[in-house]
Amino acid sequence: MIGNTAHVDNSETPVGFDVSLVEPWLAAHTRVVPPCRWTRLTGGHSNLTYLLTDSNGAEFVIRRPPQGDLLPKAHDMFREYRIIEALHPVGIPVAEPVGYCDDRAVCDRHFYVMAKVGGSALYNGTDTAQHLDLAARGRVGESFMSVLASIHSVDPADVGLGELGRPDGYVGRQLRTWYGSWTASAEAADYDDPRVHELHEWLLDKMPEQGPGRVVHGDYGVHNSMVSSDGKIVAILDWEIATLGDPLADFAYALNAWAEPTDPHAALGDAATAIEGFSSRDELTSFYADKTGADLSNLAYYRSFNSFKTACIIHGVYARYVRGQKSTEGVDLQGLYDRIGASIELSAAHAADT
Repeated sequence: MIGNTAHVDNSETPVGFDVSLVEPWLAAHTRVVPPCRWTRLTGGHSNLTYLLTDSNGAEFVIRRPPQGDLLPKAHDMFREYRIIEALHPVGIPVAEPVGYCDDRAVCDRHFYVMAKVGGSALYNGTDTAQHLDLAARGRVGESFMSVLASIHSVDPADVGLGELGRPDGYVGRQLRTWYGSWTASAEAADYDDPRVHELHEWLLDKMPEQGPGRVVHGDYGVHNSMVSSDGKIVAILDWEIATLGDPLADFAYALNAWAEPTDPHAALGDAATAIEGFSSRDELTSFYADKTGADLSNLAYYRSFNSFKTACIIHGVYARYVRGQKSTEGVDLQGLYDRIGASIELSAAHAADT
C-alpha cells in the first residue's frame, strides 16, 4: 500500500534497483528528470516501493516486485499499470501512470512509475482522527461510494480492459478457490468447522445471476484510498488483484470492511471508520444505490459470500503459521483464530437475512 507510510531516507543503493541503469531509462522514457533522491516507502506491502524526487523537485513513485522466488501471477506490476493507464484518462481517481519497464537489462524485475498523489490512506482510528476533523469524516463515505460507482460504471471494453479477466462466473470461481483453500488447510491448521461446508453449499445453491462484468478492485477499502484533509477520495491504489467480475461482490466487500463503532467483531481492531463522524453502512448502501441504480435485493447474499471468503483467507494464513511456514514472532495467533470464527458467524448471519 502506498499512502501515509513512513519515509526512510536511504543513502545507499536502493534495494532491487540499480540506480545507474534505472535513472538513464527514466530520463529516456519518462518525464522524470534524474538525478533523483530515492526514499523507501515502508509499511504494509511486500512490493519494493520508493518515492523519487527528481532534480526539478517533482515527486513520483516507483514499484517493483520483491526479490526472490515468486508465484507466477504474484506481484504483477503490469496488471496494476495497465489498469491505471486505462482508468486515469476517463476520470477515475487513480495515480497518473508515468512509465512501465520490462527490460531485464535495466532491472531484473519489471517495474512501473506513477505520479505521487496527495492525501493519506486510513489505516486506523488513531491516525484517522489526526488526519480528518469531524466534518471531513462525514464526507468520506459518499466520496468513497461515488468513486466505486464510477469504477463500476466503466465498460471494460471501452477502456481496453476487456481481456483483463473472465467477466462471467466471478462468484462461482471465487467460491471454488477459497473453499479449496479451506479444505486444503484444515488438517494443517487443526481447524475445521461444519458451518463452512454448509455455507459453501448454501452459497452455491443461492448464487444470484451475475449482471455485466465490470472492473472489480478486489480490496476496495479506505486502507487503499488516498483521502484529502477535507474528506475527498483523491486516488485508489493497489490494483494488483483487480479483475473483471461482479460489481456487487466488490461493493459488498467494501461494505463489510467499513467498520462501525457498534460492531461486535471489528475485523481491524482500531478500525479507521469506527470512530465518530463516519457514515453508517446503511448510508453507504444508499449512496451506492443512488449513484448506480443497482438492484441490491441480494445484498445479504453478497455480504455472506465476502465474510465466507474472509474466513477462508485468514484460515489459510493461520495454517501457514501453525505448520511453521511463517515465523509466529509477534503474531497474535489467537486473534487470527478468533477472526476466522467471527467471519464464519457473520457469513451465517448474513445468510439468515436473505
